[in-house]
Amino acid sequence: QVQLVESGGGVVQPGGSLRLSCAASGRISSINMMGWYRQAPGKQRELVATIRTRGSTTYADSVKGRFIISRDNAKNTVDLEMKSVIPEDTAVYYCNVVGSDYEGPGKYRYVEVRGQGIRVTVSS
Repeated sequence: QVQLVESGGGVVQPGGSLRLSCAASGRISSINMMGWYRQAPGKQRELVATIRTRGSTTYADSVKGRFIISRDNAKNTVDLEMKSVIPEDTAVYYCNVVGSDYEGPGKYRYVEVRGQGIRVTVSS
């Protein structure tokens, strides 16, 4: 089982900054992609940012230039630096990890885990 522990959420004023962190632990042989999703009240969950093992990143258009995703492969952690936040960034943010677990010669089990979510509120 893989566990994800998210931290760093809270209330921030418009224009401010916040940093979310997520640490993965447990049985997983390799983590290929780490990322963050978010779900705002009354809206569907959307992908915010992803980062692959070698560092390639993707961002939602709504956060490009404001958010930065980073990871530490040795520690299996992923961070989301949120800058110049706006009220529309208010949401529950979920850490997401995709990888594989070795089960024997030539056998790998696909693993995808999502965290419990952490609330971010942008308000003055």
